[in-house]
Amino acid sequence: MNEIANNMIHLVPFDHIAGYDIRPGFYEINGATEIPGGVNFTIHSNHATSCELLLFHRTEEEPYAVIKFPPHYRIGKVYSMIVFGLNIEEFEYCYRLDGPYNPKKGLIFNKDKYLLDPYARAVTGQSVWGRIKPNGNTYKARVVRDDFDWGDFVQPLIPMEDLVIYELHVRGYTKLDGSITTKPGTYAALMEKLPYLKKLGVNAVELMPIFEFDEMHDCREYNGKQLIDYWGYNTVNFFSPNTGYSAQVEYNREGNELKQLIKTLNENGIEVILDVVFNHTAEGNENGPFFSFKGFDNNIYYMLTPNGEYYNYSGCGNTLNCNHPIVQQMILECLRYWVTYYRVDGFRFDLASILGRNEDGEPMNKPPLIQSLAFDPILGEVKLIAEAWDAGGLYQVGSFPSWNRFAEWNGKYRDDLRSFLKGDEGFATAAVARITGSEDLYDPNIRGKNASVNFITCHDGFTLYDLYSYNFKHNEANGWNNTDGESNNRSWNCGVEGETDNEQILKLRRRLIRNAFAVLLTSRGTPMFLAGDEFCNTQFGNNNPYCQDNEISWIDWSLLEKNKDMFSFVSYMIHFRKQHGVLRKDMGTCSLNFPCISRHGNYSWNAEYNWNVHVVGVMFAGRTADNTGDDIVFIAINTYWEAQVVYLPQLPADRNWVMEVNTFEEVGIALNQPVDLQVTLQPRSVMVLVVKEKMKED
Repeated sequence: MNEIANNMIHLVPFDHIAGYDIRPGFYEINGATEIPGGVNFTIHSNHATSCELLLFHRTEEEPYAVIKFPPHYRIGKVYSMIVFGLNIEEFEYCYRLDGPYNPKKGLIFNKDKYLLDPYARAVTGQSVWGRIKPNGNTYKARVVRDDFDWGDFVQPLIPMEDLVIYELHVRGYTKLDGSITTKPGTYAALMEKLPYLKKLGVNAVELMPIFEFDEMHDCREYNGKQLIDYWGYNTVNFFSPNTGYSAQVEYNREGNELKQLIKTLNENGIEVILDVVFNHTAEGNENGPFFSFKGFDNNIYYMLTPNGEYYNYSGCGNTLNCNHPIVQQMILECLRYWVTYYRVDGFRFDLASILGRNEDGEPMNKPPLIQSLAFDPILGEVKLIAEAWDAGGLYQVGSFPSWNRFAEWNGKYRDDLRSFLKGDEGFATAAVARITGSEDLYDPNIRGKNASVNFITCHDGFTLYDLYSYNFKHNEANGWNNTDGESNNRSWNCGVEGETDNEQILKLRRRLIRNAFAVLLTSRGTPMFLAGDEFCNTQFGNNNPYCQDNEISWIDWSLLEKNKDMFSFVSYMIHFRKQHGVLRKDMGTCSLNFPCISRHGNYSWNAEYNWNVHVVGVMFAGRTADNTGDDIVFIAINTYWEAQVVYLPQLPADRNWVMEVNTFEEVGIALNQPVDLQVTLQPRSVMVLVVKEKMKED
């Protein structure tokens, strides 16, 4: 491109506007791009009649130059201009567009509004977390120079079935960590947690939204506490990393700290998955702010009713019109950008069912956006994970249009296992289906065997500790009279609501947490859990702390020392999963000719699960990865309040069953304890057993 730009300087005559030499630019390169001698600015709008580029000195609110695009600088619907003599470190920019105003047709152009470039690579005025912008909803952008050296970096490309995903919030993960020496709550601080992540054993982190958002856009005060948009599910710009998560202000090299984080994690065998929000933006409905997409083409970027109002399938005021060709193009370019410039390993799509709605909101059989993402060559090796539902009632778990590329957050795994593990009747059949890969939802001949992302907890809902400490949500601190958040949590407080000194109740809660981890990490499918669950982090019963930038949401690292046995157990279970390939995929036929997957009850090979059944067994059998022996794992689960006898499958004389995990014990790790074919499962406990050869006597 630099060579082309140099040639243009000699081939195309200058125009002179506002003291600058300008020329027509590169129409196929969206956004603002530094070139030799200047900057190329390209934007598009289907309905605008004119466009102005506004240049600002850094931090100033009034432009020092306004450059109107000459009419002959427009080709089709695209405005493109090279401005020479600009130093990218000395200015910020935005646009003003004029055009028709007819709200009933969704046309709301306003020539006085400052508009943020939808393709901006960095947004200004956001770098100090928690500071209200003095100019309200006005956003400006910076031009970014990509000078990060990736060297001979190669991404890990860990197979989906081998991942253990750890969902975390960049700020909340380190905000309360006294061991962090750099600025807590930043990409740099997260990088300092690398030794911890490796010790835990996870090999993928799923970062809650890191696209630029304004945490202060809906700031309010309740009971003396400031409530803000802490989670970040209100995107301001899709191409810009959130500058509030940077330890240092990077100005025109925005993103290098994040790139270093991704590179460092990848080099240590940990992939990075981004939680992306393409279902709505921070502009809201007709009562929301007006700072970007509304001013470029409101009736293209958003789904509108016939009278120009906003459809709200996102629950956040507006819905991105994902299957309009212009929006499709933007989303595809965005994801390509994050893969090529940031080397991101995967994406989790928030409320992904919206991506499959057409312009009037109806679900589509073959959504063109989802199909484009599934077959795009640049995205060809990244993980694509759908949250297969939306706020409009479209629930597609098991039926999300995937082209065999999209995995799904398996919401039915969460619901069925929550109910079964706390002892509800009628869930044995469903629980075993989830543990064995949810083939009733994901036909392996159609969806393959890597479609299910299994989880019991995530950011949205109770932590695992709270799941067994509260019968009811306690969201009073959010200021909505406890009306927000999910009420059907399938939780159980074990006898006392919230905190207690009753040691028997505390022991039961810890056992149920061990049960959940033991089952999650021995289930077919990709396991995911919420950061802090491994040492009993709590949100004090708040199951929707989206606005709580405080101790409710921040990870309490003091609990790691208090609950180090739980951390050791979870780390052991992750290691156990990695050691036994049969838990992750079919590994051929074992020498005992056991099926690859079999279902059991109190008696081996008996899987008649009546309504009141509380005991199930699942056996995975195959060969070891090096094909030198058998790999056989049996998971026995008792969710009843009394002990139950379980009979294990018969083995040859030279083999025996060895207990590796017994969650009834406080530590939970049994390690090589031989057992008879008849074992007693203690109340509300899980055993994990393996087959080993008997030791030969001398």
